[in-house]
Amino acid sequence: MSRIGKQPITLPKGVTVEVTSGLVKVKGAKGELSVPVHADLTIKNENGTITVSRPSDSRTHKSLHGLTRTLIANAVQGVSTGYVKEMIISGTGYRAAMQGKNLELTVGHSHKDIVTPPAGITFEVPEPTKIRIVGIDKQLVGQVAANVRAVRPPDAYHAKGIRYADEVIKTKPGKTAGK
Repeated sequence: MSRIGKQPITLPKGVTVEVTSGLVKVKGAKGELSVPVHADLTIKNENGTITVSRPSDSRTHKSLHGLTRTLIANAVQGVSTGYVKEMIISGTGYRAAMQGKNLELTVGHSHKDIVTPPAGITFEVPEPTKIRIVGIDKQLVGQVAANVRAVRPPDAYHAKGIRYADEVIKTKPGKTAGK
């Protein structure tokens, strides 16, 4: 058995799960998500817990078992508590600001970079050098965070740019450091 796949998912209060053929719909206080499920796997919703089981021990079924369980667990957590990615902007004159729903970045280009959030994502700027990306879909929050980071990735020599809050940038010594 898959160590991750065999673990049951307990549903928090206010979260409902509807299992149909090929799709699991998760509804909660923050919104609704749907997770596609392979036709071979069986999902049972009993007494507030969800279990995923596979028909055989083939390589495909084993890989789908853990993946499906994790995707459903991420959807349950997303509709109940949501996901947040925090980012830090470092560099002289580098800052972020809100322009309506859009994120306006001033990060050393000749122009201001405008990032438009997709549906289900909101930006927050508690300080000019901090960005919070909030949403219920874990994959979408991570992708938007990667897109924001790609506007000005952190520099290896000065550590200037946009980075994740938990990311550590090791700075390289310059040319004159060895002399």
